[in-house]
Amino acid sequence: MKINQRRSLMNYKELTPQSMCIHAGASVNESRAVVQPIYQTSAFRFDSTGHGAALFAGRQEGYIYTRMGNPTIRGMEDAVAALEKGKFALGCASGMAAVNTVFAAELSAGDHVVCSQVVYGPTLTLLNTVYKRFGITIDFVNTSDTDQVIGALKPKTRLVYIETPGNPTIELSDIKKIAAAAHEKGAVLAVDNTFLSPWFQNPLTLGADIVLHSLTKFINGHADVIGGIVVVKDDDTYSRYRSVLNQTGGGIDPFNAFLVHRGIKTLGIRMEKHAENGMAIARFLEAHPQIAWVRYPGLKSHPQYDLGQTQHSGPGGVMAFELKGGFEAGETLLNSVKLCTLAVSLGGVETLIQHPASMTHASLEKEQRLAARVTDGLIRLSVGIEFHGDLIADLTQALERVSEYIGAVPI
Repeated sequence: MKINQRRSLMNYKELTPQSMCIHAGASVNESRAVVQPIYQTSAFRFDSTGHGAALFAGRQEGYIYTRMGNPTIRGMEDAVAALEKGKFALGCASGMAAVNTVFAAELSAGDHVVCSQVVYGPTLTLLNTVYKRFGITIDFVNTSDTDQVIGALKPKTRLVYIETPGNPTIELSDIKKIAAAAHEKGAVLAVDNTFLSPWFQNPLTLGADIVLHSLTKFINGHADVIGGIVVVKDDDTYSRYRSVLNQTGGGIDPFNAFLVHRGIKTLGIRMEKHAENGMAIARFLEAHPQIAWVRYPGLKSHPQYDLGQTQHSGPGGVMAFELKGGFEAGETLLNSVKLCTLAVSLGGVETLIQHPASMTHASLEKEQRLAARVTDGLIRLSVGIEFHGDLIADLTQALERVSEYIGAVPI
């Protein structure tokens, strides 16, 4: 019993990240299960009316209704909060539920938002449709240029929202400088950290106020969950965000939270393999005559390579590259791969490849795509944990098909 008491009082945030992945969020439970059980229930029994009243009034800790909290969900939330070096986390039903929770908790009519130009498409759409109708004004800027962020800040700016690396161009933004500029104007900085995960980057330690993730991607890592999460640093922000999440009904369910928590146990070893493979493939692509450029944080040719060395500990598993043959080359490459999977997600153990101009950004006018630096030959590659030699062989044969169909492009 004493061992169990010590385990329940362990401060997991004092562990190394690898041990934290295995143990953070675990709790002593009445069944003594080694793995956090799935509490697949909608409601929790009260001992008495007084007990129920105390829970609702916040005078006693415990669970009432799974939309408001659940032990399985709490364990996963605590694990991500510890890895992100935050205080609390809020599990959400999807990455977009996490994005919406941030917007709904922070913004009121008349507020102004500065947002990355290079950002997950539905985030842009949510701001441009729903939140504009509520009287929110938005400026989309190239946040890899901090001066553009500073120039866009206004007296009514409430929120600066960035992705770094940005989707799908893999541009980096200076978290520390942008946080300082936002705070000087009384705004908060939210960072979407999905692409690097808490294993390689911790924006809260660089001055960000809010961190969010699509749990669907690297944190879960197995392409079998839809989920999101928001991580905060203090009690007041947590209370405000929890109220919004409870009222809007965007919380994650226990089974998906269980799967995410299971995925976290291998986060470290997966991220290291993603990065190892990523470097090998990025170097291969950079030397290939059909490739105009490669943007991967681990390459010294990346425009913000030096910045990256100061704010993340590894380059992650996502890269962008430009085919010299443009739109037709992009379609040909994707139709020719055999091992790489043609799909629009990322962060799983399998390698996924997509051509934004013909897929995720196909509904945009070309001018709009180019403004977001999504060019005709841009390819986004999420490198999995297969043997990198097999992946390079697959890309080699697909690029040969590009050369045959489009014609050899002069170096």
